[in-house]
Amino acid sequence: MLKIAIVNDTMIAIEAMRRVIATIADYQIVWIARDGSEAVAKCASSCPDLILMDLHMPKMDGVAATRQIMQQSPCSILIVTATVHANTAKVFEAMGYGALDVVRTPILGLQGQPAVAPDLLHKIATIAKLIGKSRSSKPNNPNLPNRSPLAVPRSAGQLPPLIAIGASTGGPNALASILSELPQNFEAAIVVVQHIDAQFTPGLGQWLNQQTPLTVELAIAGTQPTAGKVLLAATNEHLVLKSDRRLYYTKQPSHYIHCPSVDVLFSSLAQHWTRAGIGLLLTGMGKDGAEGLSLLRRSGWHTIAQDQASCVVYGMPKAAIEAGAAVEVLPIEAIGAVLRNRKVITP
Repeated sequence: MLKIAIVNDTMIAIEAMRRVIATIADYQIVWIARDGSEAVAKCASSCPDLILMDLHMPKMDGVAATRQIMQQSPCSILIVTATVHANTAKVFEAMGYGALDVVRTPILGLQGQPAVAPDLLHKIATIAKLIGKSRSSKPNNPNLPNRSPLAVPRSAGQLPPLIAIGASTGGPNALASILSELPQNFEAAIVVVQHIDAQFTPGLGQWLNQQTPLTVELAIAGTQPTAGKVLLAATNEHLVLKSDRRLYYTKQPSHYIHCPSVDVLFSSLAQHWTRAGIGLLLTGMGKDGAEGLSLLRRSGWHTIAQDQASCVVYGMPKAAIEAGAAVEVLPIEAIGAVLRNRKVITP
């Protein structure tokens, strides 16, 4: 049974979420709070498995409530907001404190029936799998190819150095920290998978563009990684590199908890990018990216995992470290300098 709490000051939004949740037998609403301060107090006495957290509320907003709950009574938090584009900055701030993801508030349909809310149900189901509260949850089991060291041919040609980054909970701030340390003449190409709903990736791209002298763009199907440019996975499908050295989107494999998956991207890079690069696995819940980072290491890449002290959630990097996938384990503030010092900038 997944125990869910709702934090929202609007009765119609509460009722819409209540009716959506009631459609799944394994979901139970344990309490409802009308503002952030009430949520902090209730969470301290009865911590749920998942909180559906609004952003704009009286007394204490969702960002402050997320920060206090993650400090005092940590649990999974999903931001639920009615206005997506207007709340981009607040969403990233909440994710910096530990919120896992974001989704639109469902709307009541005609005659009191809830509108179809597949996005909300999908996000809840994904979090249930991550925290082991789903009866149907399965291990990630990527079945990635077992490549021996240097199995990828080294005919690099004119390919630029490549940096591949995977991130989840707390990732936007971690990405901003790294990218802000890189100079405008940075010679490497950068490809990023950040676990966040596709409707927020344009806002994430715009926000990251303000944090770095590099150009941040959403990855478009058919795009080739280019020196000095950051390409961000932009859909709710996997981002992969194919044999023509260009990026594409695919729904397969479909069994991954996360879509896009860091493992899927890293695996495709190990197979098709014929020049060893740098793989980074940053803060996040779960294990996505650990097996992919291991493949990159066995293919000759330099691999880095974020250290525990600087992670918002020490899940993905921990899994990678335990699997022996990381050559280095570094605090977030040190990673930018390492990238610069590995001689991937113009002299």
